[in-house]
Amino acid sequence: MNHREAVHTLRNYLSTQILGQERLLDRILIALLADGHLLVEGAPGLAKTKAIKDLALGIDANFKRIQFTPDLLPADITGTDIYLPQNASFSFQPGPVFNNLLLADEINRAPAKVQSALLEAMAERQVSVGNHTYPLPELFLVMATQNPIEQEGTYPLPEAQLDRFLMHVKISFPDVHMERKILQQARHIALHGQNQPSEKLSIEAILAARQEILNLYMADTVEEYIAQLVIATRNPAKYDPELARWIQLGSSPRGSIAIDRCARAHAWLASRDFVSPDDVQAVVFDALRHRIMLSFEAEATGIDANVVLQKILDLVPVS
Repeated sequence: MNHREAVHTLRNYLSTQILGQERLLDRILIALLADGHLLVEGAPGLAKTKAIKDLALGIDANFKRIQFTPDLLPADITGTDIYLPQNASFSFQPGPVFNNLLLADEINRAPAKVQSALLEAMAERQVSVGNHTYPLPELFLVMATQNPIEQEGTYPLPEAQLDRFLMHVKISFPDVHMERKILQQARHIALHGQNQPSEKLSIEAILAARQEILNLYMADTVEEYIAQLVIATRNPAKYDPELARWIQLGSSPRGSIAIDRCARAHAWLASRDFVSPDDVQAVVFDALRHRIMLSFEAEATGIDANVVLQKILDLVPVS
């Protein structure tokens, strides 16, 4: 079995465990293959936690979950030096960030100092405690969640920290047909337990798949299309006066890199050896949604990032 078939086997397993959230499953796999982190926004009970827990079941990797609360400390994330009285020395006790897969549940419930400790680890792939720096695992994926409804007692992530996430995915409720299937699945698990994957995807296979994805062919015209989409968020007046009134601040170059990485992973998962404009358009909303700052006028009139990005797609021609 080659790397792509192994990933598809994992995808098929996840689709039997997580019902009604196909988009979330695709985005988790894209983040895994594109070596990025994921921010998932949705109401409680939409299988956000279950999705990454089941992903951990299908991968030969370590997994930890952190429930973010207002009294959490940075050391609860990164770890700390512990004093050993028997030999009058200090020993570093690693925190939960030293795992391959990490679920940061309700990340907006912790204060800024805790958020920044995690986001620094995400960006630098290392943790500094005292005079020592400790590298994180080569496979390191953070999936952070937040509830869009309940905002009392929360600490919204600043734009500069949001920019560290490869994608910002919003999920919604399942339809009535899928709701019944979820009920049936819940009864089955209660009676018989959860199905286990037939085999686990190795870390080596994931790292090899990442190399294959980076080597996918991308035409110069597709690369130009990505660049023009991001530039349109910075110079919207070039395309449309109304668009210019909606955007206060455009995407950083991290937006271009995110689209490139995600589009490549999307094409690879579709069993293609090249990246098309369709791959770019499939990931552009999740890659740029959190990287553009809307004006007060846009927010006051009910214009959200999806509307802005759709308008950009309509205005920017495919090269």
